[in-house]
Amino acid sequence: MILKSLVKWALMALNCWIDTYNELVKFLDRYDPNRSFNFKGELAGRFEKLRDELRKKFVGEQVGDDLYVAITWVKILKEAFMKAEKILDIRGELLPKELKSFIEDPEHHLMKKIIFYLYDLLRRKISVEEFVKTAGAAVRTSLKTNMRSVYQTWVYVTILKLLGERGGKIVYPELRYLMIGRSGRQKTGWIPPNAVIYFIDRGYLSFFIEAPRPIGWEDSIDLRKIWVLYTALRPDFLVYSGKVLNIVKLDSNPPILRPNIIIECKELEDWFKRGREVRGPFAKPLSVEEWRSKWITGLWDGLADILGVKRTEIAEEVKRKKALRLKDVQIVTLYYSLYKPDKMFLVSRAPVPQEIRDYLSERGIILYDNVSFDERKLKDLVDELYKVAKRTTTDRELIEVSSEIVDLLNKLMSDLKQKNIHAKRDDVLKAVLRLALKMENELLKQLE
Repeated sequence: MILKSLVKWALMALNCWIDTYNELVKFLDRYDPNRSFNFKGELAGRFEKLRDELRKKFVGEQVGDDLYVAITWVKILKEAFMKAEKILDIRGELLPKELKSFIEDPEHHLMKKIIFYLYDLLRRKISVEEFVKTAGAAVRTSLKTNMRSVYQTWVYVTILKLLGERGGKIVYPELRYLMIGRSGRQKTGWIPPNAVIYFIDRGYLSFFIEAPRPIGWEDSIDLRKIWVLYTALRPDFLVYSGKVLNIVKLDSNPPILRPNIIIECKELEDWFKRGREVRGPFAKPLSVEEWRSKWITGLWDGLADILGVKRTEIAEEVKRKKALRLKDVQIVTLYYSLYKPDKMFLVSRAPVPQEIRDYLSERGIILYDNVSFDERKLKDLVDELYKVAKRTTTDRELIEVSSEIVDLLNKLMSDLKQKNIHAKRDDVLKAVLRLALKMENELLKQLE
């Protein structure tokens, strides 16, 4: 233990960002006392090297071994993407900008989070203590948020891949990409699914990630109507039986169609001990004029107001909002009581104590814990999802056929028209299939 502590202390000493900071300040005092940062040639290279070395050391000091854990998780997620692409025959994934950047290079992504704080420090706008406090919080929050997104995305992609192994095909979006994010997808006033998967023997399942989300609006009346979407609680995944292309239902509370299944993911070891402030449902709706005024006068303050985030600059009237602090395990049960799904599942990466298992079970929530990144432990959940896939009489289904079959159908349709029979394609195909069932022996001969 003593040797281990000495090694760790030595590594921290070598990684001390403050030494690099002092070196960078000396460099700037000599070559750029006005802090214009307008370097060229060799000086530009020296500045960038010191700046990036400082950021790298600072990030390492703030997150420690968690960075290596994040890199491991990202590698596992990328492997899950490749498996899903092969099984589901899709082209790739469309990720939110934040997650995409993190997955490309977790360390570099965290280094980007402190760049503006660093320039403020070098311009002497903030002190070293303020830099450590603000930049450190930005790094830690970004890592925590993105690791949550990585695990949530792994669960989602793995579920779709396992459904693909059971014969499921992605039929929405038609671009054959996995849509992971929701940014900008509600501008038409709808909340569309992230994916619709189709089983030829059962029907459809529709998946929505972190819905409901705000939709487009034009004036104060529109904004007040859809305000509930800004303040709604958002489970990780809503799953619907059948093909559901829009879940908005503003005249109900909550303002969406009732889901058949909710899936919530927990990546932390001690998630059940944690809590957070639930502010959204108690927020007072703003008029469109108030919204736009806040947006213009301060983008960050306006967003903070809408999202219920505390900031010192927020106007006094916003402080009148009410809030409720709940533990994560209580929030999970709140999802179940609020949205009233047929079933709710919780996927926990780590093992969960028996008292928490009992608490969830008593409230109707089915727990899959100690899942880690083992897809085998999600198979029972996938079985439950498969059971609720369905089709309706109004569903239009796409069946991939060869050009030869299309030509045969077109010839049949043409022959019928010449005989003055004007039937729809669906009716002709239905008649052909019914005739084939009646003449099964002849059909078998054709297939031999």
